[in-house]
Amino acid sequence: MKAIVIGGGIIGLSSAFYLRQSGWEVTVLDKGNFSDNCSYGNAGYICPSHFIPLATPGIVKQGLKWMMNSTSPFYIQPRLSWPLIDWGMKFMKVAKPGNVEAAAVPLRDIALLSMQCYNQWKEMPQFDFFYEKKGILELFQTDEKAHHAQEIVDKAISLGLETELLTGEQVQQMESHTPVKAMGAIYFKCDAHCYPNDLMKNLISYLKENGVELKSNEEAIAFEKKNKSISKVITSAGAYEADAVVLATGSWSRATAGLLGVNIPLVAGRGYSITTDDQRFRVNYPSVLMEGRVAITPMGGRTRFGGTMEITSMSVPARMQRVKGILAAVKRYFPEFDIPMPEMDKVWYGYRPCSADGLPYLGRSRKVDNLVVATGHAMLGLSLGAGTGMLVAEIANEKAPSMDIAPFAVDRFS
Repeated sequence: MKAIVIGGGIIGLSSAFYLRQSGWEVTVLDKGNFSDNCSYGNAGYICPSHFIPLATPGIVKQGLKWMMNSTSPFYIQPRLSWPLIDWGMKFMKVAKPGNVEAAAVPLRDIALLSMQCYNQWKEMPQFDFFYEKKGILELFQTDEKAHHAQEIVDKAISLGLETELLTGEQVQQMESHTPVKAMGAIYFKCDAHCYPNDLMKNLISYLKENGVELKSNEEAIAFEKKNKSISKVITSAGAYEADAVVLATGSWSRATAGLLGVNIPLVAGRGYSITTDDQRFRVNYPSVLMEGRVAITPMGGRTRFGGTMEITSMSVPARMQRVKGILAAVKRYFPEFDIPMPEMDKVWYGYRPCSADGLPYLGRSRKVDNLVVATGHAMLGLSLGAGTGMLVAEIANEKAPSMDIAPFAVDRFS
């Protein structure tokens, strides 16, 4: 049985991993060279704590306030685009308390599944990547966020996640080497983090050694169908016969799925990060800056600073003002972190695939029998990646999935 996986990020490669383990002959097609996607530049979090989706009450109003600020953490570029309008209308419709409540359990479950998978990978001799489970801090500076933090802690505990509310003094003890300006923090002891670059390299090496074909610079441009199934995937360089096809093309998924008549409401959200080995800017614990919406991650001698959600056309050049905003936010919490503004070639940026309700699209579409869709993970691609790959293989093998995937239904907006 031949499986064609379209997309060479963490979702596609994890799918290839579990498909190959279950006996499939697997080929992975990537429009790039497997080395330049969101799976490399992200914060490296594996975080059951992130059970609150992007589509939350108040985010639309806050986004409108931030639209005139070039350094703001959340920005939607106004433009005449039907995919953006369609996504925006659906996003506003679901950005309600009920959506947040309904998303919590499935997001928790897939993150916990994924963490189990990463723990298993870490024990394999072929995998040697920085991985640490010491939790994540969410720092806050205002009374408003302090109140919100207590609500999140209560919810996390109700979900069975080991979580604690810390004072500013306790945070300072944990980061005793540098001043920290915070009223307090949520301490999600349930979370882990890794160095994504090494993880991806390990995964690619493992797949190659185990007979998976990796095809670089081959974008899927068409499909041949027989009845309701894909028989061939057509690329810019050739054609591949398929018994099953996995669509894991990230921010390009809407266009790729459209070739098959499958509608996936999704837009690209650009994020930025910089990574330094300068020990003046080290932290002991991964941290999310709640008001600044910036993530900081120690990665085995390196520190990565990342953030922003910029809903924009992928043809628009990167905006260094976004990087300036990240560094300014870091300075507000860590006043001695005078991080110099980097040159453009030292800045990573990439496009996260944002669904209309903050949940991934995972499963089969009613329109194509042998297609499995796995996309729309937004900022949680790495966190949910390995677990998504396991679920993809279970779906392809027509096995009962390891968790309830109904909330991730591909056709839920149809």
